[in-house]
Parts: sequence; structure tokens; C-alpha cells
Amino acid sequence: MAIVTQARTAKPQRPVTYERVYVWELGIRAFHWINAAAMTVLFLTGLYISSPTFSSTSGPNATPMMALVRLVHFAAAFVFAVALAWRLYFFFFGNQYSRSGFPAVWRSIWWKQLTRQSLDYLRLRFGHPHLEHNALAGLSYALCVIGLGWLQVFTGFALYSESNPGGIMDRLFGWVLPLFGGSFRTHMWHHLFAWGFLAFVIVHIYIVFLDSRQYRNGLISSMITGFKFRAREEDTDER
Repeated sequence: MAIVTQARTAKPQRPVTYERVYVWELGIRAFHWINAAAMTVLFLTGLYISSPTFSSTSGPNATPMMALVRLVHFAAAFVFAVALAWRLYFFFFGNQYSRSGFPAVWRSIWWKQLTRQSLDYLRLRFGHPHLEHNALAGLSYALCVIGLGWLQVFTGFALYSESNPGGIMDRLFGWVLPLFGGSFRTHMWHHLFAWGFLAFVIVHIYIVFLDSRQYRNGLISSMITGFKFRAREEDTDER
């Protein structure tokens, strides 16, 4: 008895093309890189200020090392503060993607998305790629970049105001010192916030490379060009 088998015909697949979408405006990209540079300078100079390593150069006209490092630190702090204000401007007046991921804690759908995306990352299960920030990314940026950023600005400028009691910086930020328990405690909080930034940067870089490898949608290059890519199924009959 002969056994006849019927070959299965493979289902034809539609060709997948990609469309380029302009996501990150120039102002957003500039903020990202200026912010990254300022944070790097602030962290490294802050380490030296908290624990000086190099001795001052010798000579009657030599500039003490600590004074030079503090000057660079405070200059980077002003750049960092302006960059945060710049980002706040684009939150209100930028394109739709500049407001993506905002932690809308009053909406139940936001909590559902946050829970699902958190569980997906823990299980290393990835859903569809996002052009914009998802709920988890938006929450981390709001807490670690914007939240910690402004805490660093206020505590840092409060400490800076101690060099000129009664001056403009003292009038603007002097109230922060008693709020945080005095100068020493404000120093400690300022250092703690800085280490929080470092933890965020490590996780941020890991997630960026992980998502870029998984989705291949131009995540890394988008912070240079502004463009990301999304898949679009194209009908074979279309020309």
C-alpha cells in the first residue's frame, strides 16, 4: 500500500520595508550630549573636590589645583542648569516625541504599561519597538535626569552661595541649606545624588545597547541624526 504525502506549500511572506521617522529634534539631541558632557565633568571634578589627590603647583603665580577644579566644576554646573531649562522648554514647545513617556500617574493605562514593560525587561521578553519613550523609560528619565538634576542644581548652588554670604546666589539658594539640615548635610546629599546619577548612567547605557541590538531601529544613531526606523509591511501588489 502506497502512502501519499502532500507537500505543504510555504505561505508567501510580505516584504518588509522600513520608513524613516524624524523623532528627536535638534534641541533634544543637543540637550542629550551637552547634558552628558556636563555630567561627566561634574562627576570627575566632584570626586576631586571631595578627595583631593594632586597637590597644588608651585611658584608665586601658580593657581592652586583645588581653585581650578572648583572653577571648572561650577562652570559645568551652570551649563548643566541651562541645559535642564532648555529641556523643559522643549517639553512644552517641542514635537510630540519630546513629551513622550511622561509619567501620567493619574492614568490607569500608564500603570498597566509600566507594569508590563517592567516585567518584560525582567523576563528578557521584548514587545514591539517604540519610536518614543515608553512608560518605563519616561519614569526613569523623570526621576533620574530631571528629578536628580534639579536636586543637584539647588544643592550645588546653595553650597556655591556660601562663598559670598548675602550675594545673589545666597538670596536665591541660601534657603536650601537649612532645608537639608545645614552645610555638611547638604554636602552629603549632593554627593549621594551624584552617585545616583552614576547608577542611572550605567543602567541607561546597558538598556540602550540591549534595545538597539534587539529592535535594530536606529536607537543609538537617532541621538545624532534624529531619525528612527519602523517596519512597514508592504502589499506585494503595490508598485
